[in-house]
Amino acid sequence: MAQKTGVFPVYENQFQVNKGTAGVESLVDIADMESFSVSFDNGVEEWKPFDQKGWTRRLMTAKSVTISVSGKRNVGDAGNDYIAGLAFKNGRDSEADFQWTFPDGTKIKFKDAVINLKDFISGDSTGVAPLSFDVMSNGKPEVVPAG
Repeated sequence: MAQKTGVFPVYENQFQVNKGTAGVESLVDIADMESFSVSFDNGVEEWKPFDQKGWTRRLMTAKSVTISVSGKRNVGDAGNDYIAGLAFKNGRDSEADFQWTFPDGTKIKFKDAVINLKDFISGDSTGVAPLSFDVMSNGKPEVVPAG
């Protein structure tokens, strides 16, 4: 299969959540998501050794990623319902396996990601109810290359 190249629309990124039970994978899409952003929180250690004559040396020693997703609440969609169902959960009950599929087919698999629900079913009386959440890495994600 030929590798996809060139520019692409952002909607070609897709997100899935595992609504299965322990040890059983049942990935489902999350309907009606409209936008997302990705942020990395990197830990960088710095030092200034004599041999660098005042210049700083650096080494990245830690990393985490947060994906902020927002869209509309869609009652009856398996993925959307699963995320919304985490609203009042805490601790390990607020974790889920999550997958981000890139337009080229690469998959980022987050095991036990923390799902931080930020907004759902609120807003103006004439608006469509929102659903927004952060997917926060909980350990190192698995990167599965396309193909």
